[in-house]
Amino acid sequence: MIVASEFPPQPGGIGNHAYNLAKNLSLQGYSISVLTDNRYEEGLEELEFDKSLDFEVIRIRKRRNRFVMYLQRLKKLKILKKNKDVIIASGKFSLWAVALISRSSKTKNLAVIHGTEVNLSNKVARFMVNISLPNFERLIAVSKYTQGLIHPKVRDRSIVIPNGYNSQHWKLDNSFKRKVEPLRPSLVTVGNVNYRKGQQNVIEKMPDLLKIFPNAIYHIIGLPTQREEFEKLAKSVGVAEKVVFHGVVSQSKIIQLVSEADIFVMLSSPSEIGDVEGFGIAVIEANSLGLPAIGSKDCGIEDAIDDNKSGILIDFDDTDAFCRAISLITKNYEKFSANSISWAVKHKWEFIVQKYIREIER
Repeated sequence: MIVASEFPPQPGGIGNHAYNLAKNLSLQGYSISVLTDNRYEEGLEELEFDKSLDFEVIRIRKRRNRFVMYLQRLKKLKILKKNKDVIIASGKFSLWAVALISRSSKTKNLAVIHGTEVNLSNKVARFMVNISLPNFERLIAVSKYTQGLIHPKVRDRSIVIPNGYNSQHWKLDNSFKRKVEPLRPSLVTVGNVNYRKGQQNVIEKMPDLLKIFPNAIYHIIGLPTQREEFEKLAKSVGVAEKVVFHGVVSQSKIIQLVSEADIFVMLSSPSEIGDVEGFGIAVIEANSLGLPAIGSKDCGIEDAIDDNKSGILIDFDDTDAFCRAISLITKNYEKFSANSISWAVKHKWEFIVQKYIREIER
């Protein structure tokens, strides 16, 4: 059973990971159930989505009183765990819940560590995570960076399994041929529009980039959490006409927009509450379409980019390095693009799931 703090059809990296893990374990013959929450009060969209799946999804009805909702989750988990051999927890609240009920259970418990849950600025929340982790036999970090955030006392029971991407969702028409215009690199970021994803870091660098590439343009795709703030930033630095916000779009539209771009960028930076980029699967998804990537050092993106092959790693606040990276990639585009595709292949879920199976069976 997978216990996840979020799950499709609503967006979110933890939910995307849980869905693909459940789907691929099911394809490998495992009996899978998922315990998660409704994120809409009526839950109709989730209900329709769940009907299309080949595995069971049990959702806790959304309530205004989050404490009551949390108690319901614990009660349901306590009942469901009785006939489960393995429980995989994914997400902060899932870690707490599984750790709490595991004290009276012989079930094998695994935890997926995405990053933020082991880097919380809130001392109480961080304490709860630290006392929860010893209740898991294996801690599966999604990157070496995330593994380094795990408390030293339990780090020796951790391993790294990178995030996978769904190769069935990321496909181009066979007739598509990638062409880059060296004088007009089109940049793109896919992800929640917020400080952690780092769209503001790219916007701030656009004035300097435009001095070298006057026709450069930056496309931003994703939940518009801080769109208004970032639009004001683009206007204040004089690049409003060079930054395009697309908002939330369909999967097919994402593929179209990304495939029409030249370089994927994710200059993530940590938030004030300790929210960090644990891996950056959007980088790999863009790689699968042939887009090289530029990403931040000192976060999980270091594991998502094969430096100087599938893309280039830089400090998120280094404008000169950003401009140099754009120039280098555009001058050697075919090589970077081919390397990106090869790198993405290694992260297909059909390969990544085998690493999870080894941990389940060990």
